[in-house]
Amino acid sequence: MVILGLLLIALGAVAIVAAVGTVEGTGVELLGTDISPLALFFIGLGAGVAILWGFGLTKWGTKRTLRQRRESKRLSELSEKLDEREAERREEERERGPDDRSL
Repeated sequence: MVILGLLLIALGAVAIVAAVGTVEGTGVELLGTDISPLALFFIGLGAGVAILWGFGLTKWGTKRTLRQRRESKRLSELSEKLDEREAERREEERERGPDDRSL
């Protein structure tokens, strides 16, 4: 997987160098504005980076939310167990009676 990732990075770097080195002419329009092909390339590059950053933040946020949910569930379970144990202890104290409480 690491080799594939490095290969993709190298191919991307070659594509960037090739695009920057071979830009000629004008006549590219983006949202009604004339821009150079090089500027269009960098806009596309920025858009790609923004999308990847968005995916990364989404992944991180999802992991964080799931971790918090698991922790909350675990704390709820422990709280229920504690409540049950305290109720059992109070019931035992009631059964022992008032004169056994001093022991």
